[in-house]
Amino acid sequence: MRHRDLEKWYEHLKQRSSDRSIGGVRFTDDTMIVRLSDGREVSVPLEWFPGLRDATPEQRRNWRFIAKGIGVQWEDIDEDIGVSTLLRM
Repeated sequence: MRHRDLEKWYEHLKQRSSDRSIGGVRFTDDTMIVRLSDGREVSVPLEWFPGLRDATPEQRRNWRFIAKGIGVQWEDIDEDIGVSTLLRM
């Protein structure tokens, strides 16, 4: 690859990585819905995350961004989930 092509490829990767941050999290009775910064939503069953499944609604609402938005953390229940984990499921 030429130097210019490598620069374009690197910029593309940086953009994709910034597009893969979390914009918000919400829950239904049995599902976690994660909104990504690019507008996509990823829904996963709470069964896949026993800590969240067994948490109270208040504990589920008590989350915070980690690693500049590429993950979320529920400190009360010691659960961390990253965008890459959700996109691999």
